[in-house]
Amino acid sequence: MKIVIADKSHSIYAEIICETIAEAAKVRGTGIAKRKPEYVITKMENGNAVIALDGDKFAGFCYIEAWSHGKFVANSGLIVHPDFRNLGLAKQIKKVIFDHSRTKYPESKVFSITTGLAVMKMNSDLGYKPVTFSELTDDQSFWKGCQTCKNFDVLTRTEQKMCLCTGMLYDPKKAEVPKTENHDHDKKVWTRLKLIKQNMFLKKDKKDE
Repeated sequence: MKIVIADKSHSIYAEIICETIAEAAKVRGTGIAKRKPEYVITKMENGNAVIALDGDKFAGFCYIEAWSHGKFVANSGLIVHPDFRNLGLAKQIKKVIFDHSRTKYPESKVFSITTGLAVMKMNSDLGYKPVTFSELTDDQSFWKGCQTCKNFDVLTRTEQKMCLCTGMLYDPKKAEVPKTENHDHDKKVWTRLKLIKQNMFLKKDKKDE
């Protein structure tokens, strides 16, 4: 297994990457921004993606997006092929793309919005902190990417202030040494935060019925 910075030669995997992302969205029942092969190829050609390969077989992928003229960057589209899940590969890819982001955009704040507990934990281990959406990019081209998410109505009715996703931010100017140990209480905190958000908006939906 190898995880490398993707380039033009990896464009042959663009189709399966997009298919794997789309299938994952169906299985999870949560919103994942859809991407077209052409978009993925552009990321590869610009050196803004990493890909995991087992020989010639696609195993995983993630890419970098820059917003607000490079003031913010996000590691998006993290996906692992079903044949390679539950092996810790997602965490390895996340670390590689995060380090690549820090090298290529050393002054940028790295942010993430996610509903996934595993991603929240990985972000936390890398030094991300939970933040309000107001602390993230105000670049509307980023938020328009949420339109394919089934929870987009939540984002719009709160005037882009909150959603079921949790906002997380790595600020290089305030960075602390990342944690290397696993703590059970971390998972409990993220789980509780996710349940609070779900209950909050589910109650709102019932009132509107």
